[in-house]
Amino acid sequence: MDPSSLRSLSSILSKNKPVAKEPLSPGAVRLMEAPLETIYARPKAPPSGYTIDDEEVLTAPPKAAIPVVPAIADIEDGGDFAPAMVPQTEPPMRLGELKPPTPESIEHTGLSPKLIEQLIVKMIYYRGQMVGHELAAELGLQFSVIDGIMDQLKSSYHIIVRSSLGMGMISSRFELTDSGRVLAREYIEASAYTGKAPVPLFQYVDIVRRQKQRDSWLDMDMLKDCYKHMVVTDQILNQVGPAVNAGKSFLIYGMPGNGKTFLAEALNNLDKTMIYIPYAIEAQGMIIQLFDPLYHTPEESPTNVAESSSMSTAGAHDRRWFRSRRPFIVSGGELTLDTLDLSYNAQAKSYDAPLHMKANNGIYLIDDFGRQKVTPAEVLNRWIIPMERRVDFLSFQNGTKMHVPFEVFLVFSTNLKPDDLGDEAFLRRIQYKMLMKSPEDFEFASIFRRFAESQNLQTTPKLIVDFIEKHYRKSNKAKRRCQPRDILTHAIDIIRFERREWELTPDVLDKAFESCFVQVDEEM
Repeated sequence: MDPSSLRSLSSILSKNKPVAKEPLSPGAVRLMEAPLETIYARPKAPPSGYTIDDEEVLTAPPKAAIPVVPAIADIEDGGDFAPAMVPQTEPPMRLGELKPPTPESIEHTGLSPKLIEQLIVKMIYYRGQMVGHELAAELGLQFSVIDGIMDQLKSSYHIIVRSSLGMGMISSRFELTDSGRVLAREYIEASAYTGKAPVPLFQYVDIVRRQKQRDSWLDMDMLKDCYKHMVVTDQILNQVGPAVNAGKSFLIYGMPGNGKTFLAEALNNLDKTMIYIPYAIEAQGMIIQLFDPLYHTPEESPTNVAESSSMSTAGAHDRRWFRSRRPFIVSGGELTLDTLDLSYNAQAKSYDAPLHMKANNGIYLIDDFGRQKVTPAEVLNRWIIPMERRVDFLSFQNGTKMHVPFEVFLVFSTNLKPDDLGDEAFLRRIQYKMLMKSPEDFEFASIFRRFAESQNLQTTPKLIVDFIEKHYRKSNKAKRRCQPRDILTHAIDIIRFERREWELTPDVLDKAFESCFVQVDEEM
């Protein structure tokens, strides 16, 4: 290890505090009504007895009483309990910031010491040997938080120190003993999950609710900037804007090829604010994995996260969470009712969150609505309560349920007529509806010209007008927003094949148009 790392380890070691080994007090925190306000609050002014340093770090007075989450085994489903109050010191937090604060103790993690012990033992079992600060980084916790647990494992001869840099357990290399390996196999039999320590459900609920879009967050200038790469009318913007700003369900319907999906996908570029998402959640003793590399892009690389969580806590957030853009997730015909609930991994003995939960604080697009393996009525019946109450109920294999926030903007896109989806009562469940009409002549011409320019093909107003007159007006052919791109793509293919000059001509466009569409043959 280089000298700078040694100095960093020494600095961290000097700040380590003993971890309370007493068991957590019994009690429960009501999931939706009792978030850990004193840890996650964002006060406008310091409360009495609190201090603020030059960098606006708020520090609570010693022995401030704050709610503590008991072990999940102590929580009785449906019980009406108040949070247990235990004197301790709150972790510092910055005024005006939402980021989850770094836990300074086991109590602040909201997890039971036993669960963290299980993660530690399993992680060392899979890796063979691990250095103290590396272990803490993999868990997303400071070493001072797990120091007491490591000491207990060492005292019970479940782990041994193979080598050390002489700076305490944070620089020691640990290995399981024979009894430790037996213990690890017992833990793996119950759950094979290893990774970042999960976040308790109540903390997840609190942060998701705080990260939802505020009222009137969207204005017309933002919307126009989002769609500047598209040809859209003020009528379209005036319909899209209120729906997106409200964050309620939105149905976009119309003929195929008119850009419904393109319009919805552009919303991914509308809001570039960052939010925090946990890697995993713990509820009722179960672990639910939320992070999905297909849909989530952490701002920091895993290497940077590991280094920052183990070597420094200045300005850091709880590393059990990652910072990311608001998610944008798309499902098509593959959507089933099973994908809208928790998915149990029998091998890992843990759960994977459904897609709409992974999309919390973001957008979930159901494309080709009505062509899924389940009927539209089944999909919307599944989401009646979530869409109205912003709360969803998910089921575990043992029959118990948990409720989670449903802070997701649902967008449905379909080529079907609304009457084919359901009756009036059914459609009323979707708050906003918009017909994506076929383009007028001026819209079609604008799309044509823009795409031609993107391909370095020069056009003239006369060329476009003549083309529309010949192939659309005279035959009353319906125009679609995708057709200029398709026709011009065929024109480019013809120019390349025939070794022509790089320019559009009427005869090239005629050939391109003919190759794009099915021709009616009376003999067929």
